[in-house]
Amino acid sequence: MVGFETLRSMEVFLFSLFLGMYILTLGAHVLIIMLVLMDSHLHKPMYFLLANFSLVEVLYTTVTVPNMLDCLLTRNNEITLATCLSQFYFFFAFGAAENCFLVVMGYDRYVAICRPLHYSTLMTKGTITGLASGPWIVGFITAACPAIWISTLSFCFPNLIDHFFCDYSPLLKLSCQDTSQGEFTFSVISWSLTLGCFILILVSYSFIILSVLKIPSRDGQRKAFNTCASHLLVVLIFNGTIIFMYIRPNSHVRFTLDKVVSIFYCVVTPLMNPMIYCLRNKEVKQALKRVFMRPTNIR
Repeated sequence: MVGFETLRSMEVFLFSLFLGMYILTLGAHVLIIMLVLMDSHLHKPMYFLLANFSLVEVLYTTVTVPNMLDCLLTRNNEITLATCLSQFYFFFAFGAAENCFLVVMGYDRYVAICRPLHYSTLMTKGTITGLASGPWIVGFITAACPAIWISTLSFCFPNLIDHFFCDYSPLLKLSCQDTSQGEFTFSVISWSLTLGCFILILVSYSFIILSVLKIPSRDGQRKAFNTCASHLLVVLIFNGTIIFMYIRPNSHVRFTLDKVVSIFYCVVTPLMNPMIYCLRNKEVKQALKRVFMRPTNIR
């Protein structure tokens, strides 16, 4: 694993930076999951979906970041083929699940804002269970096809992966075989999943914005627009980097910015998400006070 070979002089700084971001990411997401489990006021469809989203974010970052930190600290850059293929599979499985969860949460907000009177009838327990299970199932099934195909390839020396994790393009560069057919299949899957999810999210928020414009209160409009803008910013950063990396033309050609772009969707976006989706939420703040600042009865 080549990693950040051109930045050897900054290894300690990068290790400290990414370790701090990783700890903050884990802490924020685990806190959200704990709050949803412990506080009965958060036992609502929205927060059930957010807890699932936080779980997939924890798994998504854990697939790549600890290995990257180990490479930066110890320079132990060797990785077995089985570990590499497993990392590739789970990274894309959790990434696809995260994209689908963004769609599901967009739909939940659409129903809550655009059809509030029908929310309880539309978002039943069975519906929520299905919406929460769908992204996990889609993620694991979608990642299986390219992972199985890559596992059948023969790899040539030198076995150098020009990245900090086992990504799609660096693995293809090591192959001794013609990969054009597999690349086409991967492109179809990437285009269908990424652009499909992105379009569905934009449709949901388009309806939400139209509903917000009908709110008579200026303060209400401002708060709703701030929330929508924050959510859409996360979607744009995540999907923009994914589109750049996986569905651009000639994705097999090396781009010097690939590693920097990968940092955004591997490290930066998972850190931003809990701040935008949950920790700015009033109900979450109140749950924090109830769980961690309970008054002590003195006899």
